[in-house]
Amino acid sequence: MARTSALRARRDRLRWLRARWALLTTGARRDRGMSTAEYAVGTIAACAFAALLFKVVTSPDVQQMITTLINRALTVAG
Repeated sequence: MARTSALRARRDRLRWLRARWALLTTGARRDRGMSTAEYAVGTIAACAFAALLFKVVTSPDVQQMITTLINRALTVAG
C-alpha cells in the first residue's frame, strides 16, 4: 500500500512539473515579439553606424590620409 501511494505521489509530481513546464514555455506571458523588436533595433543601429562611417570616410581629411597611406604602401612594396 505504501509503495502504491509513493508511486502515485511521484506520478502526480511529474504531472505537475510537466504542466508547469508547458505553462512556462508556451504560456500567454511569453514575449513572442521580443526577438523581432531586438532585430529591428539592431538593424537601425547598424544603419546609423554605417551612415556615420560613410560620412567619416568621405570627408576630405580622411580621404587624404587614406590616399597617403595607400601611396606609401605602394611605394614600399614596389
